[in-house]
Amino acid sequence: MFDLPCGVFDMNYKKDMAIVRTKVHWGLLISFLVFLFCVPLIANEYWITMIDFMAISLISVLGLNIVTGYCGQINVGQAAFMAVGAYTSGILTHHYGFNFWIAFPCAGLVAAATGILFGLPSLRLKGFYLAMATLSAQFIIIWVIMRPLMKWSGGDYGLEVPYVTLGNITFNKSVNSFYLIIPVALFLIYLSKNISRMRVGRAFVAIRDNDLAAEVMGINIFQYKLLAFAISSFYAGIAGSLLAHTVGRASVDHFGLMESVWVLGMLIVGGMGSTMGAVFGTVFIKVLEEMALLLTPLIGSLFPSLSINVSTSLGPITFSLVVIFFLIYEPRGWAHRWEIFKNYYRLHPFAY
Repeated sequence: MFDLPCGVFDMNYKKDMAIVRTKVHWGLLISFLVFLFCVPLIANEYWITMIDFMAISLISVLGLNIVTGYCGQINVGQAAFMAVGAYTSGILTHHYGFNFWIAFPCAGLVAAATGILFGLPSLRLKGFYLAMATLSAQFIIIWVIMRPLMKWSGGDYGLEVPYVTLGNITFNKSVNSFYLIIPVALFLIYLSKNISRMRVGRAFVAIRDNDLAAEVMGINIFQYKLLAFAISSFYAGIAGSLLAHTVGRASVDHFGLMESVWVLGMLIVGGMGSTMGAVFGTVFIKVLEEMALLLTPLIGSLFPSLSINVSTSLGPITFSLVVIFFLIYEPRGWAHRWEIFKNYYRLHPFAY
């Protein structure tokens, strides 16, 4: 009752469990979806491409939010699991002639299996030690791709990946890719929201808050930790597959350590343990990154004394400062600000 605007009450359990509860919410949601799918009609290719890559990053951040935000297991190797998905999909389509629509789910499943493998130490390791274990995944996976699997992955050169086709439609342009990536991202947002509301999501939160108390209550900690790593890696594998087929190439340059740091930073800025926080953080950081790229030439012309390295490092510097700011002044991220705004709207005109 207290989650709804004043004067709105739930009359049955179905309404109480609904994600979208009021007619106003339904109207806003439908209006947003109509506007979103009309964006390619009014925006140029630059902005559409930006939205495509933003949605791919969002999928990866949603996965990290499940294992880190909900379950409390630190993962610093999310980009490596994206690489698993990208190369799995690329190898199946390039070398073995599989259709994308078959290779696509396989990419997520192989990444999930890899996530389970590297999630095994989570039973014994916590905090900083678990972070180092997942960090090792970042280097081990990339090394395996570049050396033992070089015959299939192309090594340093990378692997050419065919574009997605559906009948007579080829998704080789940003506008076409938009209508492939956005529906997948929307579905995974919906899935992530529901995972947090299910029994498995409540088990994740219990483990995050106090794993000893969760174990006393009968929760199989090891099983749920591995499940969290599997779901997170599945999301990353899906994101990696979409990225590879969007750009037409799978390269380890797209999945370096810095990419894992960026994904973690997006989650911190947006707010851990919140699906909307993952969305807010991804959009905020991606827009900030684009603004830094646009301002770099201007700063270079205004301050010629600055070296080229300083001006080109504006993006990472800005990202670092923003993450530090949020860690100090708003550790719960944009999601907390959003909750404050919603409570103000729902209780208006009352002050309490």
